[in-house]
Amino acid sequence: MHSYVIPPILQSLRAMDKVLGIAEQHCTDKSLDPATLLTFRLFPDMFNFTRQVQLTTDFAVRCPARLTGADLPAFPDVETTFPELRDRVQRASDFVKTFDADSFQGAEDREIVLKLRSGEMVLKGQQYASSYALPQLFFHLTTAYNILRHNGVVLGKRDYMGAT
Repeated sequence: MHSYVIPPILQSLRAMDKVLGIAEQHCTDKSLDPATLLTFRLFPDMFNFTRQVQLTTDFAVRCPARLTGADLPAFPDVETTFPELRDRVQRASDFVKTFDADSFQGAEDREIVLKLRSGEMVLKGQQYASSYALPQLFFHLTTAYNILRHNGVVLGKRDYMGAT
């Protein structure tokens, strides 16, 4: 399970950090108020860019924590700037790196209980990772990327993929 979840999570967090840096530079280059991007949403009933980044990091840290039975970290949603969001991404990455392969012993069969607005959901670890946590992380990462592309930030697939 470690090799299944940790590498793509870290790759996604690297990508998010890179994309945030590019977006911040875009604002500088275009004399654009960063709040224009940070508060932008693709549609009125969708979360804005900042919240998409926060949710990406939430799923990044909660996935390995739940799979290993560790305490869920607290990441208050207080960021209002690109540097604050980049710091959040770094803190999430640092947390994810604390999990080694041994900590995932039995994770695929661990019972994961999620308390959702619609009720309680119980999944085995493998199903939780593959059908819930990782898709959620990728959805919010993709939506953040799409918000920036919609607003003219020059990004490509290599940026999204976290290529160095």
